[in-house]
Amino acid sequence: MENDQGILVDLYVPRKCAATNRLITSKDHASVQISVADVDADGRALSTSTTFALCGQVRAMGESDDSLNRLATKAGLLRNVWSYQK
Repeated sequence: MENDQGILVDLYVPRKCAATNRLITSKDHASVQISVADVDADGRALSTSTTFALCGQVRAMGESDDSLNRLATKAGLLRNVWSYQK
């Protein structure tokens, strides 16, 4: 919710899982948010980053590593790591 000046005044804004698009509730204590820093050509970290939020269900199934590889490949951070297999 926003006030008259356009400032966000909610106490809690829920996140969404990047892998499943499910809401991450306040009671999901197994969820994680991973920030991957952007780097320049010399390998030094820049002030920008890409953030991925994973819910506890994905982590409990053991799919978080595959989901993170898929998301990072889609974001252009990795190449030739994740491939869809039938």
